[in-house]
Amino acid sequence: MDAGGRFDAFRALAGRRGRAAGRLLGQLGSAREGTTAGPEAWAPSIARGVGLPAAAGLGPASYYADLAAPHGRRHVRVCAGTACFAARGGRHISEVEQELGTACGHVSADGAVSVQAVRCLGYCYAGPAVLDGDTPCVGRGLAGQLAGRERPQAPRIPAADATGDPVLLAGIIADQGCWQVWPRAVAAMTADGVQAEVAASGLRGRGGAGFPVAAKWAAVRRSEDTVVVANGDEGDPGSFADRLLMETDPERVLEGLALACFACGARQGVVLVRSEYPQALARMRDAVREAYDHGHLGIGVHDSQVAVEIEVVAGAGSYVAGEETALIASLEGARGCSRPRPPYPTDHGVWDAPTVVNNVETLAALPWIIEHGGAAYARRGTPEQTGTKLVCLSERFARPGCYEVEFGTSLRRIVTYLGGGLRDGADLAVLQVGGPLGGFLPGGALEVALTDRDVAARGAALGHAGLVAFDERVDPRDVMRHVWEFAAAESCGACSPCRVGSRRGLEFATAGAPPAAGYERMLQVLSEASLCAFGRRIPPAVRSLARAYGDRLAGWEP
Repeated sequence: MDAGGRFDAFRALAGRRGRAAGRLLGQLGSAREGTTAGPEAWAPSIARGVGLPAAAGLGPASYYADLAAPHGRRHVRVCAGTACFAARGGRHISEVEQELGTACGHVSADGAVSVQAVRCLGYCYAGPAVLDGDTPCVGRGLAGQLAGRERPQAPRIPAADATGDPVLLAGIIADQGCWQVWPRAVAAMTADGVQAEVAASGLRGRGGAGFPVAAKWAAVRRSEDTVVVANGDEGDPGSFADRLLMETDPERVLEGLALACFACGARQGVVLVRSEYPQALARMRDAVREAYDHGHLGIGVHDSQVAVEIEVVAGAGSYVAGEETALIASLEGARGCSRPRPPYPTDHGVWDAPTVVNNVETLAALPWIIEHGGAAYARRGTPEQTGTKLVCLSERFARPGCYEVEFGTSLRRIVTYLGGGLRDGADLAVLQVGGPLGGFLPGGALEVALTDRDVAARGAALGHAGLVAFDERVDPRDVMRHVWEFAAAESCGACSPCRVGSRRGLEFATAGAPPAAGYERMLQVLSEASLCAFGRRIPPAVRSLARAYGDRLAGWEP
């Protein structure tokens, strides 16, 4: 029985097998790379090899996109995310299919090549993009790059500080070194002291929910089996801040994770990196090895009584698996579906151990806070939402990239002053904020402060703060269909309201006409009965899109 009185057969059996299921996803991934056959041909034997029934292998192998999608000897992932869609109206997908002679979701007859549509590759600032194996190809010449007529292009993420004293970009813009705070913290501070500074800072989670970090830490009992997870499963199309941090300054992320482990009394830390970020995965693994070599991790770090062990784990392709309970399920080798709460992860998380899940950007702020003090951080931003935020601007902007700003900065300043407006002098039709399920704002109504409260007052959600611009070239009906396609593709299927509602919504959007009777009732059920925030966010997102376009989507806002 779990803490909520429910019997979890997978956990029970995996526990009797020494929790070998924790290695299951990695082994399934290795098997997937070596064959063009579907999961039914190889997943059962992988599961049996670790002492689990066939269903334990088939379940995740048929759920995660990386495992379920047909694979040829050459596997190409093409981005169907919002920024790449906005860049060319989605035409790049058909061009890739034509060049490779294979449709998305299929493998060629000879098994030579396969194409998989994914929802974001983190190249929103320069898209459209594909991953040819692990090699990125970015920009307008995708077909030529894939065919070898042009050299693969993968421009670095432009990054700039707009605060005068960067917190998150300190190592990228200001060249401030890492692993300087950690030795002093373990030598001269206590867990309570670190937690008190973070509480004084007012730091809230940057992954979308905005929960107070110190309050989450305080909810775990400080036992040696406590686990702290750095959530690098940055799935919101339009956001690439976590990718920037993990690829360019992974040491800062690790130092923040070590400080979080110290504050929570945890000996074990995990970094989960989405599989769509192969370079970030490699950089994080290299940074962990270097941290062990320099004595920052392990037993008795820096001649103290502190022990912190950190491992890096790859995701397997699921947007919902970025939600903390679904993420925990994936770490245990199960399907990445959301779980009912309570119990909360801080009480019963990974293998029932107390677990804290913090976003990568959240953790990257901790070294600055501990070095300068929580009060100094609290003076930045607004009284209600302190500190700084990384804001991502998509390819449509004249100056796309990742900008560090203080909370309270107006969206208009970010769009026009930092972003330079849209490229080629185009007019901004609508602005997507915080991913497809964050919401949309009209291009002419951006006098909105960058805070959760102010953005929510306009019917959207700040989320990761990725900003994707749509110009007048894109048909509003295509944008509506794109949002419903995302919802239908990424719903985990754990609850009927979201599973059925997202597909039914896509049917309405594909029809092209204003929705028929039953649409409002469907939205109500989605918003009130969905198991997690994914399903509950779909109705306000599509309503905000209808409001943003006004008469051009007449009939779509019940």
